[in-house]
Amino acid sequence: RSDAGAGAVALYPAAAAATGPVPGSGAAGGAAMALSLGEGGGSSRLRRQLESGGFAAGEYVKQLSQQSDGDRDLQEHRQRIQALSEETAQSLKRNVYQNYRQFIETAREISYLESEMYQLSHILTEQKGIMEAVTQALLLQADRDDPALGARRAATADPFLPLSAKEAAASEEGRQRTLTTLLEKVEGCRHLLPESPGKYLVYNGDLVEYDADHMAQIQRVHAFLMNDCLLVATTLPNRRGAYRYDALYPLDRLAVVNVKDNPPMKDMFKLLMFPESRIFQAENAKIKKEWLEVLEETKRNQALSEKRRLEQEAPPRPAPTPPESTNPFEEDEDEEEEEPSAEEEVVDLSLEWIQELPEDLDVCIAQRDFEGAVDLLDKLNEYLGDKPVSQPVKELRAKVDERVRQLTDVLVFELSPDRSLRGGPRATRRAVSQLIRLGQSTKACELFLKNRAAAVQTAIRQLRIEGATLLYIHKLCHVFFTSLLETAREFETDFAGNNGCYSAFVVWARSSMRMFVDAFSKQVFDSKESLSTAAECVKVAKEHCKQLSEIGLDLTFIIHALLVKDIKGALQSYKDIIIEATKHRNSEEMWRRMNLMTPEALGKLREEMRSCGVGNFDQYTGDDCWVNLSYTVVAFTKQTMAFLEEALKLYFPELHMVLLESLVEIILVAVQHVDYSLRCEQDPEKKAFIRQNASFLYETVLPVVEKRFEEGVGKPAKQLQDLRNASRLMRINPESTTSVV
Repeated sequence: RSDAGAGAVALYPAAAAATGPVPGSGAAGGAAMALSLGEGGGSSRLRRQLESGGFAAGEYVKQLSQQSDGDRDLQEHRQRIQALSEETAQSLKRNVYQNYRQFIETAREISYLESEMYQLSHILTEQKGIMEAVTQALLLQADRDDPALGARRAATADPFLPLSAKEAAASEEGRQRTLTTLLEKVEGCRHLLPESPGKYLVYNGDLVEYDADHMAQIQRVHAFLMNDCLLVATTLPNRRGAYRYDALYPLDRLAVVNVKDNPPMKDMFKLLMFPESRIFQAENAKIKKEWLEVLEETKRNQALSEKRRLEQEAPPRPAPTPPESTNPFEEDEDEEEEEPSAEEEVVDLSLEWIQELPEDLDVCIAQRDFEGAVDLLDKLNEYLGDKPVSQPVKELRAKVDERVRQLTDVLVFELSPDRSLRGGPRATRRAVSQLIRLGQSTKACELFLKNRAAAVQTAIRQLRIEGATLLYIHKLCHVFFTSLLETAREFETDFAGNNGCYSAFVVWARSSMRMFVDAFSKQVFDSKESLSTAAECVKVAKEHCKQLSEIGLDLTFIIHALLVKDIKGALQSYKDIIIEATKHRNSEEMWRRMNLMTPEALGKLREEMRSCGVGNFDQYTGDDCWVNLSYTVVAFTKQTMAFLEEALKLYFPELHMVLLESLVEIILVAVQHVDYSLRCEQDPEKKAFIRQNASFLYETVLPVVEKRFEEGVGKPAKQLQDLRNASRLMRINPESTTSVV
């Protein structure tokens, strides 16, 4: 049994070490314990025994070994204690998990409370310093007004009263020490501390940054608001209370905008720093309000400090005492020189709107209120128009000029072709008008025309190339000339007072017309369309071009100059086709009358000849469906008149000689063939038939061609008259059997 007891003690070293023997526990305690074990007490009684204040592990094991019957009882008792230990551990773990969130919330509330207490202490310290500074200023002012009163106050003053200055210095030193302590936790901002000895901490706290476009959470940050800037640091995930430097924004270039709550996005505010902006979310509405209030208050204090600094840097200079002189004119010169210095003292830059002007310009630029920004600049220029240029005015001008450059960059970006080209010319009016107000009319004109050129080019590229060429040309002309007309009207509206810009618009219109003609020619002339289709397309383009005359812009001569080369090529190509077809028919000519077989075909031919201008065609028709003309001559007449009609649609003065020469060449082919056939034919009947065809050509067809040409061109053609009046155009060898052209 003693060996079993020793073994039992060895089985419970932790219990024996955890508690020592308790006085008063002995055989009686062991007997009670043995009694409970002998009665088969459950785990609840065992737990109560272990939890009792007088429990002694050593005595417990000793009594247990004495009362047990061997190893088996000890093993069972050990299992019961082990189960009880596991149950206790699980219960403890559950309690820890249940209270874990409460622990976190409590720690967070403690952190908030600490921050609020620090802010409260900081506010009280500031208020105390302000009150003491005001008191000292009032006392100094009273001493200046009444020196006797100042002397009496100095004689009766409390010797401990002047310690307020020391307290203020101590307060300032304490704030800087607090700032240094906090910034030591921020990695990468060591360079800020030695460079800014007057910087102190105003407010700080945790924020969550969100993406300005998609409102997605980006990161957690900690913001340190100082008296002249805002430091943003990101939290380090593995180091509690440590941060990494992210950005530093001067307060004079920072604008704060409240963001309206839109659940679940709430308690947010926006910081505007041209050209970027950032959105932060506070922990709750109270902290958001504190951030907004303290930011505005700090910006206001910083503006007042800047104002005082400017006033101190430019103190009123006393006029120097001029030396006595006997020169009577020197006195007048001195008076004239003193007047500007007196005027310099009149410049008042302490007005609230002037002090807040740089910040207001930043807000207007960030919120895209271009009109408001230019209105502020006009107001400042009007105020400083007749004021002398002093050092404070130069510094103010330097700050404003920086904002003007930023505003100009934004307006230039608004007019860049990279921006959306939708909305037409009116969409650019806002940016153009503000650039003109800023005195940048030349740049506004250039950017406006570049923007519209890109818009027109994009619209042309987006047109679908339909199967029918004429349909595509209708769409192309509508898109191009409508855009050109809208651009011209908008240009006239925007640049009404800038006559020097109109020459730039004319140059732009010419280059745009060249782009239009390139697309037009590629579809009409490069694809080898028929002359009738090309004539219809050119006619459509001319009609649309005439619409520009509504605004006093005539570009007809430009489109003529750009199309003349392609139209010449089309006329010569079609002339060659007619000549080749005529020669081919001449080679197969049998000099026989035409038999149209049916009255309908004859009627159709009469209508065709009447449309060609041949009114006396009935005298050449015979009985039934016979026509007393050769098929070659009739086909030549129809083809020549069709060529003339289409060519007149394309006509403009630059094409006069090209058209006339083409007509003469075509007519010569037919006339020479008839003349040659008449000289070579031996059959009297056929010879008479050939004379009838020659008469039709000379007396009917050629006068119609001459008349129609004169109607279309506006003046007679001497070459056609000579061709009609000549009975023989060329002398041909009678013995030759081939036609000479």
